[in-house]
Amino acid sequence: MSLIFLLDTNTLSEPLRPRPNENVLRQIATYRQEIATATPVIQEILFGCNRLPLSKKRRQIETYLQKSVLSKIPILPYDLTSAIWHARERARLVNIGRTPPFADSQIAAIAKANNLILVTNNVADYANFKDLQVENWH
Repeated sequence: MSLIFLLDTNTLSEPLRPRPNENVLRQIATYRQEIATATPVIQEILFGCNRLPLSKKRRQIETYLQKSVLSKIPILPYDLTSAIWHARERARLVNIGRTPPFADSQIAAIAKANNLILVTNNVADYANFKDLQVENWH
C-alpha cells in the first residue's frame, strides 16, 4: 500500500489521552499501512516529553514513541521540496497578515511535498495554506 495520510501531533498522540477518541483510534487502525508522520511532529512530542520529570506519564510517552510510532510508522523528513514549498507559502501568508506557526507550516509543507492528506484536530491552524488537503478524524 502507499501512503495517503500524514498525522499531525494531536492525531498521532491521541492514543496517549486518558480517554482517546474512538473514531481516531479506529481510523489509525484502519489506515495503519497508509499513515506517516513528520519529523517536526516527532520533535513536538519529544519536546513535551523531555519537559516532563521522570514519571509514569513520561515513560508511557517514551514507550509509545518507541513501540508504536518510531518502529511502525514512516517518519518523513523536512527536505528540499518541503523547504521550497514552505518558503513560498509562508511568504504568501505573511504578506496577507496570516503568519502561521513555524512547526505547523513545516508539517504542512511535508504533507504537501509528499502529496498526503494532513490529519489534524486543529483544522483551523491549516485553513490558510493553499492547496493543502486536510481531514479531521475526531
